[in-house]
Amino acid sequence: MKKSYCIGFFAAVFLFVFCLGVGYQLSYQYVMERQEARLKEEQRVETVTTKGEAQKNDGYYVMELHGYVVVYLSDKETLYEMTEISMLDLPEEVQEEVRTGKYLETTRELYGFLENYSS
Repeated sequence: MKKSYCIGFFAAVFLFVFCLGVGYQLSYQYVMERQEARLKEEQRVETVTTKGEAQKNDGYYVMELHGYVVVYLSDKETLYEMTEISMLDLPEEVQEEVRTGKYLETTRELYGFLENYSS
């Protein structure tokens, strides 16, 4: 009778260790899949389809055109927005920055700048 208890005890320990190993393996695979998904999402490049070829902006350049402030995309060729802000309404320092091409990285910075100098 004692042998059957011993065999049962060892069988229960074996089953417990086996379940523990399977649980560990499943949790490890789950964590690795989440990490790979996060890395792929960070490496993904977002593109936007339009009539031409355009990609997500890297920034904006505020420049002068015919005496007014205009906004170009990062390539300095694609017009993003025309404003009614006259160059004469800007302080001298800002006029010089705009003439040489003032770089703004985000839309928040861009619209903050435009709001500061619009009427």
